[in-house]
Amino acid sequence: MLHDSLPDLIRVLIVSTLAYIGLVLILRKAGKRSLAKLNAFDLVVTVALGSILATTQLSREVSLLEGLLAIALLALLQWTVSRFSIVSTRFRKLVRSEPRLLLENGVFREDAMRAERLTRSEIEASIRSAGIGRIEDVAAVIIESDGSLSVIPERGDELTVLRSVKR
Repeated sequence: MLHDSLPDLIRVLIVSTLAYIGLVLILRKAGKRSLAKLNAFDLVVTVALGSILATTQLSREVSLLEGLLAIALLALLQWTVSRFSIVSTRFRKLVRSEPRLLLENGVFREDAMRAERLTRSEIEASIRSAGIGRIEDVAAVIIESDGSLSVIPERGDELTVLRSVKR
């Protein structure tokens, strides 16, 4: 059998459409932070949002209002955690990973690479993507909180942006 009943299919169509619109509106109100590159905390929230949306769409046990309330609550929790992260260094360190230096002045930091589970070839790929052909021309490569790699070319200047980077 393709479906249980026509009213169930109509419910899925209506609830899915309204839940999707509600999710978009809530995320829009939550701000760009909810849509930025993901760190571990943001990934958890994203997966939870997807789960809530799917459950709301397909389960007769969960009403549209309950699903939208759960989505709004997660957005509020994410906003609260982000807010506390701004005002409390301790809290920020608890919920977000710190950027880490992987290469400095053309020298690989093997201990940091092992800790972050990255290989030389992955770091070299990020250097090539930055348009740099020689490792010696790189001042620093940093793995950021969201897992992306930042490459800073060597220019002979003091690297003040490395002050907050774990060595």
